[in-house]
Amino acid sequence: MLGKLYAKWMFAWETALTTRDENRVERPLEWGFEHLADFGGDEFGAKVECGEMTGLQAMLALNARIVANPHAFLDYKTPTDFRIEQRFPELYPTNVRPETLEQEREWKRMAEVGELRRVPYLRFTSPVRTPYPENDAVNARWYEEPKSIGEERRPKQAMIVMPQWNADAFSHNVLCEMFNKFGIAALRLSKPYHDVRRPAELERSDYAVSANVGRTIAATRQAVTDIRSCIDWLQSQGYEQIGVLGTSLGSAYAFIAAAMDARIRVCAFNHASTQFGDVVWTGQSTRHVKSAFEHAGLTQEQVREIFSGVSPMTYMEDFAETGEASEEYALKRRVLVVHATYDLTFIRKYSLEVLENFRARGVDFVSKVLPCGHYTTGEWPYKYLDGWFLGSFVWGSFKKLREASAEKK
Repeated sequence: MLGKLYAKWMFAWETALTTRDENRVERPLEWGFEHLADFGGDEFGAKVECGEMTGLQAMLALNARIVANPHAFLDYKTPTDFRIEQRFPELYPTNVRPETLEQEREWKRMAEVGELRRVPYLRFTSPVRTPYPENDAVNARWYEEPKSIGEERRPKQAMIVMPQWNADAFSHNVLCEMFNKFGIAALRLSKPYHDVRRPAELERSDYAVSANVGRTIAATRQAVTDIRSCIDWLQSQGYEQIGVLGTSLGSAYAFIAAAMDARIRVCAFNHASTQFGDVVWTGQSTRHVKSAFEHAGLTQEQVREIFSGVSPMTYMEDFAETGEASEEYALKRRVLVVHATYDLTFIRKYSLEVLENFRARGVDFVSKVLPCGHYTTGEWPYKYLDGWFLGSFVWGSFKKLREASAEKK
């Protein structure tokens, strides 16, 4: 009885949190082939225009091409314009609640009167170009680890942190500060179409996930190459052991990046799922996107397939392979998966599918369960439990990497 009452209370709380923002916009279905022009988008778009294929058929074929050759789709050239810029932190909220807008105004006031200090940001041009120049200017707040006596003899370690969809620019900064206390540097990476990268016409980061299928796929492609570009920069600065932490949508981006890049040796997935399309279809936070697909006559199975090219499930084998131990990497990749029992955004059964796939492929992972939902993960007291799971795992994993490195020498 108590368990049922707790579940009912948790679902009600979760629903209240996912419905409090009133600026979610349902946009009509667009195939968006132009956003994938360099990978056959123009070709398939032309076939649709001349009536040779329907939009659905063409998008399914384009995703099949991605799945058949994901490395070609996610190949990139290392940026050449890495730089550190000193700027005032800004909030960039994605909701229009009065308390949030007041917080934004207060931060701007503090900057104007000199009550804030400038902080470093890594900036560079994304390897993937979009129609939005501000989105193509990658932004990552830089938390360099503090130096202490004797540290020069230990390998330099760093985490790349990607918050959830529609996160403001302060989300997850506390985690980066915590990693600094462990002697680990951190880059808090702004996802495509988020905070300073968000086009002026948007209140929310809608272009990252929407009913424009091609643009959503391209945003994932851009996020993955941005993560890997950050690794290039970190290595140029002498960092040897690198991990990624992603929450929700950031988790999907981090997973695909790790599947493509063996240099990522620590992964913390804060909420995880197998199929991008299933999350869009069943999640509370994407109900407006699902509505657009329903109005266009699509089914859940079709939505799953039109996003197969950016679904973690597609990259399971690659993820297992790049995580193996080798002459270069003494240990298998360490992986944490955190999921929530009452999650209405990343439905629990899809998170369990991730764990089943990891077991089947021999991935070295740790599973932690939160007694809450997706949005309530950010509420007291669950955020502290989540922080403990993430922090203790990252600390322990990098400790093992240091020890393995010392033994190898």
